[in-house]
Amino acid sequence: MSVFSSLRVRNYRLFSTGQLVKLLGTWMMFVAQDWLVLQLSHNSPTALGVVTALQFTPVLLLTLYGGQLADRFDKRRLLLFANAGSALVATLLGVLVVTGVVTLWWVFVTAGLFGVISAIETPVRQAFVSELVGPELLPNALSLSAATFNAARVVGPAVAGLVIGLLHERTGPIFLLTAGLCLAPLVGLSRMRTAELFRVDRPPVSASDARTADGLRYVKRRPDLSLAILLVLVVGLFGFNFQLTLAVLAKVEFKVNAEYFGLLTTALAVGALGGALASSRRRARPSAYVVLAAAVLFGGFETLVGFAPTFVTAVLLLLPTGFFMIYFAQAANQRVQLGTDPEFRGRVMALYVLVFLGTTPLGALVIGWCSERYGPRSGIWVGGLVSVLATLVMGAMQLRRVGGKVRVHLRPSPHLHVFEPARKDTPAFELRVPAVR
Repeated sequence: MSVFSSLRVRNYRLFSTGQLVKLLGTWMMFVAQDWLVLQLSHNSPTALGVVTALQFTPVLLLTLYGGQLADRFDKRRLLLFANAGSALVATLLGVLVVTGVVTLWWVFVTAGLFGVISAIETPVRQAFVSELVGPELLPNALSLSAATFNAARVVGPAVAGLVIGLLHERTGPIFLLTAGLCLAPLVGLSRMRTAELFRVDRPPVSASDARTADGLRYVKRRPDLSLAILLVLVVGLFGFNFQLTLAVLAKVEFKVNAEYFGLLTTALAVGALGGALASSRRRARPSAYVVLAAAVLFGGFETLVGFAPTFVTAVLLLLPTGFFMIYFAQAANQRVQLGTDPEFRGRVMALYVLVFLGTTPLGALVIGWCSERYGPRSGIWVGGLVSVLATLVMGAMQLRRVGGKVRVHLRPSPHLHVFEPARKDTPAFELRVPAVR
């Protein structure tokens, strides 16, 4: 299977193109929003934590309902409404900034509105990918969707940083540009051939049949799903707060301007793009040990970023951090989505999105307070250490559940084998470190 196999499917090609254009604007808007908050609040990490919390609190409250909608209604139409809403919110914020009447409270309001839209749109979009391609292409399509997301993260922040600098730190035009770019998915979704969608033939699902509680009970009965979701919960809560921590690290610790802040975010995104492309060649459902190994490596590199002595060192360390961040997120996503029955996919993916993004309000408040109380670096290395410790605990739980054993060999090169009783002498997972010669 090639890296871009899913792009041969017309509907997926339209979907991914529209998402790429929109996400370019979205990441530009995030950078501009963070910079605007720091300008209006006189460089307060707490204010940045509050706006991040407001942006993600609706995800915490409404994502499960979004998954219920995904299992009841036409996902394509839901996405049309959601993307139109995003364009309206970006337009509102842009007009407020350009006219000079924006205040910190207006940024809080628009962040909350954008969060409400994301809470509905994200689980629907995640579940919709399975309707765009067949089962054999689904792992590749999921990875390419992550690559699209991170390609936008590479270009968007860098462009936003340059534009903010060229406009003498004015952010209004970026929000208006974002509003225009949010129209791209509307074009792609409207041009799709609905007859070519891969939809499961089943009777219409009523509100009583698509209950959220049934989806939660389904996950509870599936330890293979619940372990991945629980790990994403902890890592997402403490480790995935880069929207907050990198802005504080750039402006407070390294005392650089917007262009260099964009460089930090771009370095993370370049690594993440590599992780997404590396995941795209996966043909089958990843094992629990792939998810666990990627989480440990992500947490380890994030911890090192927190102790980076110079700006250049931080940029270099963010490359592998971004790689393993997305490699972990994609492995967990694929393990959950490829192991879920179609009739529950909307609600299960809503739960995944809830723990992946919905915990950010709590994490942003904790990490924002930590950064202000103990220094801007602490918000990063605390998140990395907690991620590593949580992964080790859950790895021990997985081994205990299946009766597995771990063997470490130092020669001829350092490597680790995980054995499960059902596989006898065949490793269920192997991790090798190339020998230095």
